[in-house]
Amino acid sequence: MSTYTNGKGSAAPAMIATGVVPPHSLEAEQSVLGGILLSDRAMYGLVIEEGLRPEDFYRERHRTIYESMLALYREGEPIDVLTVSDQLRRTGALEAAGGRAVIDELTGGVPGLGGIRRYAQIVREHALMRRLLTATYEIQASVLNHDAEPSELVDRAEQRIFELRKIDRAKRDMPLAEAIGEELRRIEEASRSDREYLGLTSGLAALDELTGGWQPGNLTVLASRPGMGKSSVALSFASHAAFKEGAAVLFCSLEMSTSETVQRHLSTETHISTDRLRRGKVTEGDWPKLLAAGARAERSRFRLLDDPAVTPSRLRAQARAISVREGGLGLVIVDYLQLMRPDNPSGNRVEDVSSLSRSLKLLAMELRCPVIALSQLSRAVEQRTDRRPLLSDLRESGSIEADADAVLMLYRDDYYDDDSPRPGEIDFLLRKNRHGALGDLHFAWQPERMRILPLTST
Repeated sequence: MSTYTNGKGSAAPAMIATGVVPPHSLEAEQSVLGGILLSDRAMYGLVIEEGLRPEDFYRERHRTIYESMLALYREGEPIDVLTVSDQLRRTGALEAAGGRAVIDELTGGVPGLGGIRRYAQIVREHALMRRLLTATYEIQASVLNHDAEPSELVDRAEQRIFELRKIDRAKRDMPLAEAIGEELRRIEEASRSDREYLGLTSGLAALDELTGGWQPGNLTVLASRPGMGKSSVALSFASHAAFKEGAAVLFCSLEMSTSETVQRHLSTETHISTDRLRRGKVTEGDWPKLLAAGARAERSRFRLLDDPAVTPSRLRAQARAISVREGGLGLVIVDYLQLMRPDNPSGNRVEDVSSLSRSLKLLAMELRCPVIALSQLSRAVEQRTDRRPLLSDLRESGSIEADADAVLMLYRDDYYDDDSPRPGEIDFLLRKNRHGALGDLHFAWQPERMRILPLTST
C-alpha cells in the first residue's frame, strides 16, 4: 500500500479499504501554481488570507514548487518561471520538481487568474479531507492497540477532530511576516469597528478601561475570601457577555448547583430577590418578568455545566464541543479553581492546583477565548490589620499567579466592619495585569439582587 505524508511529517495510508485514492485535485493544484507564476501578486492573498501551506498539496513535486515560491515571497523576490527554477536549482530540488519543462507547463493550464483564490480553497478542502482520513486511521489504531484507557482515547479522538476544525488558525510554525500580516488584518478590522475595546467587555466600563476587556487566550483569576460575592460577580460577567455581547458562554459551576445558578441569574434579570425565588414566594406580577427572562435565555448562547467531578480533560472536551457547535467560544468561567479535580492527582495539593491553573491557561490558548477562573484566598488575609488581599494570599497558589494574565481580587469593607463608612460597596483590586495599568475600583453592590453597579450611579 502506498503512503502519503501528512502535515506533521508522518506517513498515512494513501488508499482506504475500498481502494479509493484520498481526495485531491491535481488540476486545482496546477492552476494555483500556474496562476502564481503568471502573477505573483496573488501570493499575498494565498499566504495571508487563505493560509495555503506546502503540505496542503497532494503531489509531492507541487509541494516542492510551492515551497520555493514561499521562499522567494518571504525574501521579497519576484516569482516567475525563471526565479522559481533558479530557486529550486540552488536548493537542489529542481529535478524532484520535474525540471524546468514541468514548471513551464504549469502556466499553460490556468483557467483564469480571477479564480485562483477558489482553486486554493479547493486544494485546502481536499487537504482537510486527507487529514481527516489520517485522523481516523490514528484513532482506529489507538483503539485496536489499547494504547490508553477508554476515557483518554476519547479525549485524544476529540482533540484530533478539534485540531482539524481549527486548522486554519492553528499554525504552530508561522513565519513572522505571516503573523504580522494576520495581526495587521486584525488591527484593520478593529479600526473599522465602533467597539471601544478589542476584548470582550465585562459590563463595568471602569474595569474594562484597566483591562482592555477580557482578551482571547488570556486567563483571568477572580479571587476573594468566602462571602465576598465572587460567584455572583462572575455570573454577572457571564450574563453580560451572553446577553449584551452575544457571545457563546460556558459557565462551569462546581460550587453551586444549576438551580442555584439559575436563581441568581433570574434575580439579576428580574430584580426579584433570590430569597423569594428560593422559597417560591413570587407574585402574579413577577411571572411576566420571569417568563421574559426565559425568552431572552432562549435567544442566547449561554451554557451551564453542573459537574462537581469535572476535570480539566472533561471541561476541555465540553468546551471544544460548544466551540465547534457555536463557531467559537466567547468566554469560559470556572467556579472555582480549587474544587476542580486533576486528571492525574499527584498527592501533593500545591502541585495539583498548579496543574489545574496551567490546564485552564492552555484551554484559553487552545480555544483562543478568555477564561475566568474563580479562586479562594487563604486565611492570611484576615490575620492582617489591613485585610485587603494580596497576590501572596492566593490559596494553594502554586503557579496560579504565574499562569494568570490578570488577577482580580474582591474586597468588601463592610464584611469585616459593621460600622464601615462604605456599606454596600465592593472593591475590585487589580493586582496583576500583563496588558495594562493596575488600579483599585469601587462599585455599588446590591447583594439581594446580585448586581454590581458603577458607584456614581447610586
